[in-house]
Amino acid sequence: MTDTPTQLFIGGTWVDAADGATMPVDDPATGEILCHVADAGAKDTRLAEDAAVQAQEEWARTAPRARSEILRRAYEIILDRVDELAHLMTSEMGKPLPEARGEVAYAAEFFRWFSEEAVRIDGGAGILPDGRNRMLLSRRPVGPCLLITPWNFPLAMGTRKIGPAIAAGCTMILKPAPQTPLSSLALAAILKEAGLPDGVLNVVTTSRAGEVCEPLLRGGRIRKLSFTGSTQVGRILLAQSADAVVRTSMELGGNAPFLVFDDADLDVAVDGAMLAKMRNMGEACTAANRFFVHSSVAEEFGRRLAERMGALVVGPGTRDGVDVGPLIDATGRAKVEELVADAVERGAEVLVGGRTPEGPGCFYPPTVLAGVDPESRLMDTEIFGPVAAIVTFDDEDEVVRRANDTPWGLVGYVFTEGLDRALRVSERLEVGMVGLNTGLVSNPAAPFGGVKQSGLGREGGRVGIEEFLEYQYLAVPVR
Repeated sequence: MTDTPTQLFIGGTWVDAADGATMPVDDPATGEILCHVADAGAKDTRLAEDAAVQAQEEWARTAPRARSEILRRAYEIILDRVDELAHLMTSEMGKPLPEARGEVAYAAEFFRWFSEEAVRIDGGAGILPDGRNRMLLSRRPVGPCLLITPWNFPLAMGTRKIGPAIAAGCTMILKPAPQTPLSSLALAAILKEAGLPDGVLNVVTTSRAGEVCEPLLRGGRIRKLSFTGSTQVGRILLAQSADAVVRTSMELGGNAPFLVFDDADLDVAVDGAMLAKMRNMGEACTAANRFFVHSSVAEEFGRRLAERMGALVVGPGTRDGVDVGPLIDATGRAKVEELVADAVERGAEVLVGGRTPEGPGCFYPPTVLAGVDPESRLMDTEIFGPVAAIVTFDDEDEVVRRANDTPWGLVGYVFTEGLDRALRVSERLEVGMVGLNTGLVSNPAAPFGGVKQSGLGREGGRVGIEEFLEYQYLAVPVR
């Protein structure tokens, strides 16, 4: 912890908050304070905005290969420090060290991917249909960006936004979640070490999000917002972005359906359920939320899933052999407790888990509920915890209708051995991504994002850099 920066990163310099304010960073496994970091206010925000705006013109002119090599160097530094970064992440948000190491590697891949995309930004040329003008198309960076990241994947969500912004030639202000600022500050230090020019990336850690973000979005100098977080907050940010017509990307909430048909390979389905439900203790927007299981296999699926979930070891993420760490905070755990209690009151059977352990820390056991009433609150609320809620179905049309009966549409999971059914059901689901006989869809090379109230735009893949680029059309008379 002693080597991790705790100040704001503005214009390439580490500085305290102008008013001297700090905020605590807690260990969710113990409730103890790890350290204090700078708590930015309005004055700090203006300084960060000034730095990003002043650096934009020169950074936009930087050769694509130079931007690419900075990202490549940062990728290599991250891989050299996997254990160090994993321990930092586990300390501030709780996930077990093996999973944290996996996130560090995943985060690094976004820098490698976008280092390769930086040199592939292209345009176009041609004669217009009337023959009078040539059309020259060029791509240019959208301009200074505000990047807002969540606490559940503190390193990967940073690289998934910073990578394409750097590759496209945009400067940026990064505002990480107040629960997990340390991973973002460590990432800023790595990028500085990799040669990123001063002012291109500015990091403001703050507990005063409204005071920091709203002036940026309404002020007219920030031209792009990329946000990952709840749909509720996303709506507020969209409204604030409207005045200055700020371009927005939104990766918002999810309510992922997990469909198990009667012809599914149950070994594959249970493996997929463990991935889709238990990644990051269920604190993921891609987490399977509603398990729709065909009535002919529901009892066997529930038994197998409960057996697997019940075998997981719960404890501090830094301890050897731990599979499930604490939830992020007491508020997050209380939400899970309330949703489970509501389902049980409505008749759900607890196959495993369901009781909060005594002692310090924000722990909640892996839980499987069977016979869940469709009217239970957890069927239309993002659980964000290690709870699998099983309901049964008998008809394909019925389950597709129920799966789509939600304002969200980020991801869905389909388990069946029938090719026709697999394609048919996947195409009917109102989601941006489908895991077909797999519980893991995230990959830096694939476009990530949803439909309906799960968001706008895509991150990752070849389209990820498009969110940070504009077209300019130049008309040249044919002479």
